[in-house]
Amino acid sequence: MKRGQFLFAALSFFPLSVLPKITSIFSKRTDKGFKVIAGDARFGEHFKMKGVTLNTLDIKISGSDTENELAVFEQTGLTPYGGPPLHIHPFQDEWFYVIEGEYLFQVGEEKYEVKLGDTIFLPRNVQHAFIQLTEKGKMIVSYLPAGKMEEFFKVTDKWTSPPTKDEIIKVFADHDMKVTGAPLTIKK
Repeated sequence: MKRGQFLFAALSFFPLSVLPKITSIFSKRTDKGFKVIAGDARFGEHFKMKGVTLNTLDIKISGSDTENELAVFEQTGLTPYGGPPLHIHPFQDEWFYVIEGEYLFQVGEEKYEVKLGDTIFLPRNVQHAFIQLTEKGKMIVSYLPAGKMEEFFKVTDKWTSPPTKDEIIKVFADHDMKVTGAPLTIKK
């Protein structure tokens, strides 16, 4: 008997009611609700995006809560006129909801001014960047799927000195992003 036929025959002896129990053993999706209070992060860690901005990112919903289908962060913007380089997420959609301050986003070739209460969607495979226009800002940022974003922010939080352009490009690439240009600038 061939291996595949043997496995199929062996599995046919298990009742279908066992399958959900087996699946839940390997599942990483949380099956309980949870609350993350204002000012806290899901696992108590506040990440700084050192070297790119001084922004703080707090995980509110982790990829580990959703089988990597979704990650939600609260980003506190502490870098006036700062933002990430123009880049692409080949495997993720991204959306932002502004809860404080004002930003300028570039999505593809289009530019959008985004302020309190505004939402902006950034589809995968479209280059994008943003720049914070106010002294302070705050946004909810979601990644669908979660991808490697939590790990990305953990790496940038560990930088002790400003990274070189090549280091930034490498860290973005290591976390499934591609840098396609410089950060946005505006005339003050």
